[in-house]
Amino acid sequence: MNLFILRHASAGMRRANPLLDIKRPLDKDGKRHCLQLAHILNALKIQFDVIISSNLKRSMQTASLIGTETGYESEILLSTALAPEANLHDFQHLLHQFRDRENVLVVGHNPNINSFLGSLLVPAAAHTTAQVRLRKGSLARLSLTRGPATLQWLLDPRTVRALYSTSTKSSRRKTSKK
Repeated sequence: MNLFILRHASAGMRRANPLLDIKRPLDKDGKRHCLQLAHILNALKIQFDVIISSNLKRSMQTASLIGTETGYESEILLSTALAPEANLHDFQHLLHQFRDRENVLVVGHNPNINSFLGSLLVPAAAHTTAQVRLRKGSLARLSLTRGPATLQWLLDPRTVRALYSTSTKSSRRKTSKK
């Protein structure tokens, strides 16, 4: 399985009231980043078999924008295993449910999405996890076979912006008309 772990895109400042924070939407930068990331995924010809998101608004919006722009036509699944309060056991159970799929995208939150990623990269017998930092909008691609996962690549928002800007520039030279 190719597992894509995406931290939701920018959603502005955290709200003090947890009930309001659940409904916090993506901001303008977050929406733009999702469109740019989808452009990069399309250029890499990546299609998802399943997209799973936490049920918080900012994650659902991130998953929806990526799914729409990459041509994903199935329903986006919601899982409490990706919620901010989820634990590693919940996440491992979720992965086990979709182990037969080729390309799986999960969209979640810090701090647990970082620890989930780290735990996949280090064997369970090590009793530790790798320290990986996913900024808002970062996407990690892992290959899950036997043993610990292999990190294939990690795209942070700065890299996505740079790839997007170079891929959308015209390749024709500008000539003056005198």
